[in-house]
Amino acid sequence: MILDEIIHRTRKRVDLLPQVFFENSTRNHVSLVKAIRNRNTRNAIIAEIKCTSPSRGIIRRNVDMAVMAGALATRGCVALSVLTEPYYFGGSGQDIAKVKSAVSIPVLRKDFIIDERQVAESLALGADAVLLIAEVLKERLPVFVDLALTYGLEPLVEVHNRTQVETALSTNAELIGINNRNLSTLMIDRSATRLLSDSIRSAGRLIVSESSMRTGDDIREMKPYCDAFLIGSSIMAHERPENKLEEFVCA
Repeated sequence: MILDEIIHRTRKRVDLLPQVFFENSTRNHVSLVKAIRNRNTRNAIIAEIKCTSPSRGIIRRNVDMAVMAGALATRGCVALSVLTEPYYFGGSGQDIAKVKSAVSIPVLRKDFIIDERQVAESLALGADAVLLIAEVLKERLPVFVDLALTYGLEPLVEVHNRTQVETALSTNAELIGINNRNLSTLMIDRSATRLLSDSIRSAGRLIVSESSMRTGDDIREMKPYCDAFLIGSSIMAHERPENKLEEFVCA
């Protein structure tokens, strides 16, 4: 299973991390939660910068992170997601600093967090928010949410089924991401957002729909069920990523 392979490689990365990270003294925290709440009449799009993925292979070559970040920020995304997993998504932790230096909007670190040191590392890299995947962390999820909050990072908790939603709602996370992609099979089904949104919304949390958005019509279809969208491949694979982003923002 691809997720098992990714976690196996992640453990090897974690083994090389130092025990202590020093906080980035120049870090200027920008709230992802506030950015979504203050989106005005436009759609709240978290644009994801990624070069490859297990499901699509190479998406975009030779990406200048700072230039891409600036281009997307000017077209109205509320935040940027930066994939830092190197082996399957072609990312790097240093990409966070490059993106953060180019924009004033929130930056989400998206990776497979399995160790507390990765949370401290996210802060040191300059991230404003960090992805925590319920499928990966399981019963440890509440501990990692609290740790992220202690570090001043906003956790985006990713879920895919009702059991994971219950675990996510037992934490203090304000942002719940519903991944329409099953991480075990890599299959996509947007009904995940439709089926899981009610219980999350009734709990007063913000909902981010992740994966499967390809056109403005998809955004219009899913708007009643979420507060924001995290979109990567459809934007990055387009000849003009900033134009594709604008389609989503204005849909």
